[in-house]
Amino acid sequence: MVIVIQPGNETMEEKKNIKSSGYYRNKKIRDRMVEFLGGTTLSTSSAVYITRCDIPASDQYEKRPPVDLDFYLNNGLDICRSLWDRDSLIIDLDIEYVNYDFPAEAYLDPIRTFSLQHPVHNAVEEILLQYNIIALNLLSGRGHHFTWRIKKKSQAFDLLKNIGRVSQDLLNYYKSNRGPEGEEVDVSLGKAFSGIALVMEYVAHLIKRKAGPLSKLPLELAAVEVTPQERGREMISIDITEYGDPLTTRMIRLPFSVYLKPWYKYGILNESTRGNMPFIFMIPRNNLEINHAIRIMRDEKKAASLAITSAVRIPDQSDFMSALIAEYQQSDLADFHTRFYSLEHHHPETWPNTYDRLSMKDLPPCIQYILMHPNDLLQKPGGIRLVVRSLLALDWHPRHIAGLIRSKYERDYGWGHHWYTYDASLRADFYVRVFAGQIEVGLDNLNDFNCTSTKGMHYCFDNNQSCTLDTLRANLLKRKKS
Repeated sequence: MVIVIQPGNETMEEKKNIKSSGYYRNKKIRDRMVEFLGGTTLSTSSAVYITRCDIPASDQYEKRPPVDLDFYLNNGLDICRSLWDRDSLIIDLDIEYVNYDFPAEAYLDPIRTFSLQHPVHNAVEEILLQYNIIALNLLSGRGHHFTWRIKKKSQAFDLLKNIGRVSQDLLNYYKSNRGPEGEEVDVSLGKAFSGIALVMEYVAHLIKRKAGPLSKLPLELAAVEVTPQERGREMISIDITEYGDPLTTRMIRLPFSVYLKPWYKYGILNESTRGNMPFIFMIPRNNLEINHAIRIMRDEKKAASLAITSAVRIPDQSDFMSALIAEYQQSDLADFHTRFYSLEHHHPETWPNTYDRLSMKDLPPCIQYILMHPNDLLQKPGGIRLVVRSLLALDWHPRHIAGLIRSKYERDYGWGHHWYTYDASLRADFYVRVFAGQIEVGLDNLNDFNCTSTKGMHYCFDNNQSCTLDTLRANLLKRKKS
């Protein structure tokens, strides 16, 4: 069922800015936001910073202390809080619908969008319940966030700290990228965040195994381009990509904040839709029936009423995380992680004699093109996955695949300030690890590693159609069996 959007009288600027409606002047809205920030008052908040959520460029983000919340409310802005927290390790699991051909689909037909996520939502809740983990389930414009926290002074935090892998470069990054009041990510928190990245990758595997056979759409561990489905290249993302960047850079939208992504992200809405789309609000799911929740999150009066009765403090699940961490440590994925980190990237000074010596003649044109045009094809998960599969088929160690990709990130391909904000080495390691790990444990069956699917994903760049991926796929399947 498609939700019909009734035309409104608001101008474009009024649609972008909710300050004229009075919604943000509601005390209960503000109270719930303070609660989510981790304190009883703004001055006692544990969140390190707040900022806007969906402005076009990452270098435009302004990190402000939580005491500046009223600045955002008074200006009618969307509001995010940092995952970076003074007291706890904040965990966020993001499930969302993605459509590469019709990016407005999630907003124009939200009932279908959330219905398609039902098997994944159920799988998440069932898996967390096995460990007695209760998460705060928040609904955004395209899907679900499951959020909980681990106290720094807990056994689970110590376990994560011990399995985390943080390079000296990343530690140096943390020292130079401070919070708005001079805060620095301490070594133990940096290691714990790295540790939870490994565990959440394992959780994502569990979700994909459980929900994959029941999902009508492809289910991936990042927003990977897929072949055309019922309504274009649409898929469900178990989005754990926030763990592929430094802790200081990642954030989550505050409950009851206005959701402005459709207006701020270029190419989502056309002019007529932009003027008629109702406000969307981030709300807690609680026990709401999903279609009722969709109506609430598109009605500011109903959303404001929900704020009266719905607590949104991030639940402390420290006591229940140790069992999940222990299970991960005994898994095939953990064994793969050990092998992955058994090698280091080649040092940058050696790249001319190592990664730069890759023979392009051994690669099909699609892979050659990606490596020669890394901006932005190697920023896209789909492009990275193609490179990972192909080089694994040529018997590359996955850590050196990451090193090769890093060598592209750290060259002048017009990246601008991107790699000053993020960490090239960490990003390359994360995506290669995620894609290679699925192959290693049998979660990626390589059914779409072929020319027909690659063309459907829009990753074929050979106009002569003179190549094939069959040999690489056969090599990789043989390697999996050995």
